Amino acid sequence: MILSLVLRGSVFALLWWALTEGNFDAWWLGGILVMAATEISRRLIPARTWPLMGLLRFIPFFIERSLISCVDVAWRALRPGLHIDPALVRYPLRLPEGFPRIFMANVVSLLPGTLAAELEGSDLFVHVLDGRSNYWRELTQLEQRVAQLSGVCLHAIPGTASRQDGS
Repeated sequence: MILSLVLRGSVFALLWWALTEGNFDAWWLGGILVMAATEISRRLIPARTWPLMGLLRFIPFFIERSLISCVDVAWRALRPGLHIDPALVRYPLRLPEGFPRIFMANVVSLLPGTLAAELEGSDLFVHVLDGRSNYWRELTQLEQRVAQLSGVCLHAIPGTASRQDGS
């Protein structure tokens, strides 16, 4: 808990320092705001532990998929005669409510050609640039990584063993 408060406070202090361009005269107000922001974040987002193995598996995956996504978007933008087949698909999440689902919705955009559009209950609606791509496998793989990172076990949802059509 103390480590969480120190890390949060450090992040907010660094943010304040960047916003004020290192002006030490602003710290009379910054100190108050940093402490308030730290307390508010502690109440809104409880401290959580990350399984070390889940974190060690997720970080390289995140970096790799982010780089591939950047190259994919640049390639699509620079390629003449852009061939896309946009679609909005519904992905039924197996992750439990709370942090795992929210984290999944926030990082789904790292996958090439995907953007989280809405999280509604246990359904994540994702905009894909190319509905012909293997986006379902990518989403399933990301969900598995988020589950490992969160330390939860995924269970199959009846009727979702194969790729969904997005309807």
